[in-house]
Amino acid sequence: MDEQALERARKRIASAREGRFEATRLEAALDRARAQVETLTTAAAELEQQLPARVGDAVRDGMRREVIPAARSLAEIKGLVNQANRRLERVEQEILAERNARIDDLALLVDLVSSGWRGVDERLRRVEQAAGAVRPNGEVVQLPTSQPANGPVEAAIA
Repeated sequence: MDEQALERARKRIASAREGRFEATRLEAALDRARAQVETLTTAAAELEQQLPARVGDAVRDGMRREVIPAARSLAEIKGLVNQANRRLERVEQEILAERNARIDDLALLVDLVSSGWRGVDERLRRVEQAAGAVRPNGEVVQLPTSQPANGPVEAAIA
């Protein structure tokens, strides 16, 4: 056998082994990639199942932390507004009652003043009649300015 032929055969065997080694390395890399893709698919499926629940929990917790204190404040404000409304209604009722009382007082004063003037008018009519200051046709005659001390005018007034 020729040394060169032997060397060529060895080279072919080495290159065949080398190609087979590369194929084995490539196959191993593909197997690892497939395993990692399967792991990734499993993780994605688990995440897909758990994500809505986790997001819902996170939203509920956030709402609980942020909305409940605001709701309490809103309820407190609502209570204060209702209390202010009740107080305003009570003040309005008191003012209305006070106004009606003042109107009644004014009506009483008007009645007192008008009855007082009626009394004055009646006395004046009697004085005028006693003094003869009213004529039969209703015309009023002016009274004299000086009267005796105990005349008919003083008697009519008394």
